Order: sequence, then structure tokens, then C-alpha cells
Amino acid sequence: MGQLFYGNTSESIEIPDRLLAHLKVLTATKLRRSESFTLTWRHGADIAAGRQTIWLQPAIPLRFVFAGAETEKLDSALLTEMARAATSSTGLVVDFADFDVAPAVSVAPAVLPTGESAVAPSELATAA
Repeated sequence: MGQLFYGNTSESIEIPDRLLAHLKVLTATKLRRSESFTLTWRHGADIAAGRQTIWLQPAIPLRFVFAGAETEKLDSALLTEMARAATSSTGLVVDFADFDVAPAVSVAPAVLPTGESAVAPSELATAA
């Protein structure tokens, strides 16, 4: 499990490395464009039932820490879906359990419904 440090707290949010890699690329792309969004997830089995939401915007410090030394492979279809969800009024809602499986092997750039690339091809090479 990787860790996302949000704001100036020393407490982290544990996130599977595969999901964290996709979140890192999506977040960097959106924040570089000054596009804020919400990220929501369900509590794990070790916490009482419920969910949490954070607001991601350029002024809030973020740090991504991966448990594995190897770079995660990015799935362009997943990045496209995540980008679409992040721009919706609901925001990006993820289920950590969906990312405990083997990663997809796609590395093609994601294309948003508007036809705009969610991540530039050059960003994919260096993003994860």
C-alpha cells in the first residue's frame, strides 16, 4: 500500500500503489491546469463503515509515497474514466479493493470526452 499525504499533516491515506500511480498522474495533470476536484473513497474494513472526501486543489500540499520500487503501469482507459469522473459534480469516487489486482499493461495516452488528452504522451513516460 502506498501513501498519500494531504495537507501539512503527518497522517497519510493508505492507497494501493496501482491506484496511487493513476491518482498521481490525474492529480498532477488537473492541478497543473488549475482544475480542482474531489476524491472520495470508502473506509477500509479496519475503520467503521463510512467514506471520506478530500478537496484537491493547487494550494494544498500533496506527497505520493509508493510501497513498491517498480513503476506502476498506467491504463489509459482507466485514466480517461477517472478524468471524466473528476470533472463531474460527484467528483472522483474510488474503491480501493478494485486495485488490489494485477495492473493493466496499457501505456497509451488517455483522451478525455472532449477529445483533449487527459495526459500528454510525454507525461506518461515520466509520470508514474
